[in-house]
Amino acid sequence: MTDTDLGHTALLPAGLKDVLPPDAAQEAAVVERLVACFAARGYERVKPPLLEFEDTLLRGAGADVAQQTFRLMDPVSQRMLGLRADITPQVARIAATRLAGAPRPLRLCYAGQVLQVKGSQLRPERQFAQAGAELIGAASARADAEVVLLAAESLAEIGVTALSVDLNVPPLVGAVAAALGLSETRTAALRQALDRKDAAAVARVAGPHAAPFEALLRAAGPVDRALAALGALSLPAAAAAEVARLTRVVELVRAAAPDLTLTVDPVEHRGFEYQTGISFILFARGVRGELGRGGRYATPGAAGPAETATGFTLYMDSVLRALPPPPPARRLFVPASAGAATAAAARADGWITVCGLDDHGDPRAEARRLGCSHVWIDAAAVAVDDPENPPRSTQRSDGTDEHG
Repeated sequence: MTDTDLGHTALLPAGLKDVLPPDAAQEAAVVERLVACFAARGYERVKPPLLEFEDTLLRGAGADVAQQTFRLMDPVSQRMLGLRADITPQVARIAATRLAGAPRPLRLCYAGQVLQVKGSQLRPERQFAQAGAELIGAASARADAEVVLLAAESLAEIGVTALSVDLNVPPLVGAVAAALGLSETRTAALRQALDRKDAAAVARVAGPHAAPFEALLRAAGPVDRALAALGALSLPAAAAAEVARLTRVVELVRAAAPDLTLTVDPVEHRGFEYQTGISFILFARGVRGELGRGGRYATPGAAGPAETATGFTLYMDSVLRALPPPPPARRLFVPASAGAATAAAARADGWITVCGLDDHGDPRAEARRLGCSHVWIDAAAVAVDDPENPPRSTQRSDGTDEHG
């Protein structure tokens, strides 16, 4: 194989990449720490498969990621399969089927890889890891607040700083539009204009009904100002109920985490197509893209009515950008002559050991070459570049000295 051929084999499709040391290890460790945070609060881990039958995977909330789902034919069943683009719909299916008889509220968590058809401008990656939690069968504002707090506290526990939560109310615009008698087509166009924060387009699409939507658009901002602006509006009953619930959720979150930065965007709908209540997006100052998002949705019932649920998903590529790089590993080079017992004792003391396979005249140089911070010399772990333990002279076969 030529160098050119080898170069071609290293090419990967757009949006896919090899994750190399130490990043792969850091991602795995952070995922496990997040799942441990979820588990400590009563969320039990589930592990859905990568592939499911298409008609099952794309039911309910899964229908909203249909355009992002890869499909292929199963040679065994001769049925179409879908490769998951999001894990939340799979957890909803597990709750509605395998765990239909489990006591509610049901707390589940997960972590795994997803693959999407297209990346976005902020997230060009098409394959990335997700970690998240779902609270199923609880309709109260306390459930909404618990999920917001779980997401924020878990990120804080792994070291994310300057975190902010943007609270959203996806049903709010629809409730106002329905009370005004706007058609579904007009409402959809209005949502697009509001998502773009395009006041001129809102006025054009809503026409004589533009005033309440313009007021909702202006209400976005820091939580206190936003709630005051929303509270001053004359809203139809369904919309007023959504604002009242948002106010209650903010009270509960603030009582538990008074220092958490909260903002409100009452008209944001992008990415919340299947949300039915209070939703949120997680950001960290100075970090590109969202760390995660979540909110309330309806899960399909196996045979009975749908259940209400709320949860969140964290995007590990963004989460890792919000964390400092991992500290250098304590890697100890153990020369072959030191023996396996020495390496085992060092591992018991917390070292990562790299064992020599052959005797080297200069173990310090070999340790440096293999990226080790320390080397085993004279029954002790010595820093490779420790000035107080300079390399010792060794005898060449020709009788001259060389310095290790």
